[in-house]
Amino acid sequence: MFMPTQDQEINNLLTSGVEEIHVKEHLGQAFKSKKTLRVKHGIDPTGPLIHVGRAATLWKLREFQELGHQLVILIGDYTAQIGDPSDKLSKRPFLTKKQIEENLKGYKQQIGKIIDLDAVEWHYNSEWLAELTPRELDELAELFTVQQMLARRNFKDRFEKGEEISLREMHYPLYQGYDSVMIKADVEVGGSDQLFNMMAGRKIQERYGQKPQDVVATQMLLGLDGRKMSTSWGNVINILDEPGDMYGKLMSMSDTMMPDYAKLVARIGGRELTVFEQRVKEDPKGAKMMVARATVALYHGKGAAQKAEEEFERVHKQGQAPEQISKFQVSSSDAPLIDILVETKLVASKSEARRAIEQGGVKVDGVVVKDIKKIIELNKEGILIQKGKRGFVRVTTK
Repeated sequence: MFMPTQDQEINNLLTSGVEEIHVKEHLGQAFKSKKTLRVKHGIDPTGPLIHVGRAATLWKLREFQELGHQLVILIGDYTAQIGDPSDKLSKRPFLTKKQIEENLKGYKQQIGKIIDLDAVEWHYNSEWLAELTPRELDELAELFTVQQMLARRNFKDRFEKGEEISLREMHYPLYQGYDSVMIKADVEVGGSDQLFNMMAGRKIQERYGQKPQDVVATQMLLGLDGRKMSTSWGNVINILDEPGDMYGKLMSMSDTMMPDYAKLVARIGGRELTVFEQRVKEDPKGAKMMVARATVALYHGKGAAQKAEEEFERVHKQGQAPEQISKFQVSSSDAPLIDILVETKLVASKSEARRAIEQGGVKVDGVVVKDIKKIIELNKEGILIQKGKRGFVRVTTK
């Protein structure tokens, strides 16, 4: 079995899935000096689940951890309430403290699927940001200009469209930079959408007499709809998704997304990546299955990945329903098909239900239904409703 040298591991850390590094030469020297680096990563719990786009950055942190460096995970329980404007095309709403607490409940369990939790230093930024005085905030704000803030792409676009930009949103990079001061970060790792915020940390650290942190900006992952993968947009694959659901979502990605998903999601690298790239040219579906299988195996094990693949082939190649289908019970003996689709969450809205029915994307007991006014007569045995290739639910009456 091929075992990479430490130099190769460092080179992989600095290149694979990395978009920018500041300052690469300094970080390279730090590795050679054998210094134990304090590596910061901040997570705002804006939702209860961690998706594979966020996980790609957590895997980069694991690479630091495996080289013996100290991970400092910063839970942004304060900044999550403020809302990070990075890559957001509209003003984010305030989150309540209760919402943050709910979102945090399963975070460590999910992070523990990727990194060694016993070797992590944990902090919550409410520890110091809640105590920040108006004077201290003004001193941080003095380091930046309105012009610098408006130069950010998302702010620039919103400003030119005449859309609101709150002063509260401009505080966010100040808070994130102050976090770096409080934990004395040597390195900050985050997605490339965080580059402005992480660079702000360098400037704020200098203000407090600290050496500025090096910054590793990881490549961003597109969601299945072609936009940045984001909990806010719902275009995500979560690491706690059931194996079959995860596999099916990955099989729906476009061919152009496969190289990024192979590297950032399935963790396919080195010689295996060379094999994968050839597979894409010769057998695109096989390459996609390779990504789906490897990803499910990462989070659920090889056995679950194999079973998910067999189930996918059975359902999609042979046109059969899955072995395990969720059940939904209603009190009435009949109901409009549109309402059933919405209530069972096969669709997000009635308008989506109408489109799916009109386009022939809905089946009732295996028969395509195109009547948007269709009333479904229910019984205790249940009616099988299918939306698209992967959406199945058995609906029964009490």
